[in-house]
Amino acid sequence: MNKEQFIQLLEEKGITLTPLQLSQFDTYYKMLVEWNEKMNLTAITEEKEVYLKHFYDSITAAFYVDFNKGQTLCDVGAGAGFPSIPLKICFPELKVTIVDSLNKRITFLQELAKVLELKEVNFVHDRAETFGNNPDYREKFELVTARAVARLSVLSELCIPLVKEGGYFIPMKAAAAKEEVEKGKKALRILGGKLEKIHSFQLPLEESERNILIIKKINTTPKKYPRKPGTPNKSPLE
Repeated sequence: MNKEQFIQLLEEKGITLTPLQLSQFDTYYKMLVEWNEKMNLTAITEEKEVYLKHFYDSITAAFYVDFNKGQTLCDVGAGAGFPSIPLKICFPELKVTIVDSLNKRITFLQELAKVLELKEVNFVHDRAETFGNNPDYREKFELVTARAVARLSVLSELCIPLVKEGGYFIPMKAAAAKEEVEKGKKALRILGGKLEKIHSFQLPLEESERNILIIKKINTTPKKYPRKPGTPNKSPLE
């Protein structure tokens, strides 16, 4: 996906980027490649691939969720900033918190936010299990995103405790999402989530499958979740 295609395909979805936003994406790409030489941020480094598989793919959440309201958004295990930083560039009013367990990734994101002059972005170095039990963050966010972090039964335990009642958990999945949803039903029920919709589509150009799940928080999460670090992965709520 070249930059012209990136601009055009987003415009078709009602997202028009300003010169400043385009320049921010350009800088983001350059910093990603530069820092990737020092630390492992991504296996995808070719410009066209980054624009399609990282930038555009991250923004697809906005085709189904309105990010124009300046909501509080938490991105769990964001890695090199996906999907939250592309969403923040497109929707500057978003108030973003990113949690990641690897401190060097947090260092990269802090530097990136400074260079891009992003306001109201908060970075936390922590395990998601510990973070979800922190009263400063638990059930404080209107939106929680996660992209390709873990299967739904595990991911729900890491993310749903962060969503305030009435808010939404938005996992972004590749193929096999329906199978994950089937196995994740018990976890959703226990943690207070309810699946409202699965949006399935193909990523343009390469036509690989993508799924965006819209899960509403309908009940408070029981205090014992998330369990201690490592437990959700070892014994998922299935």
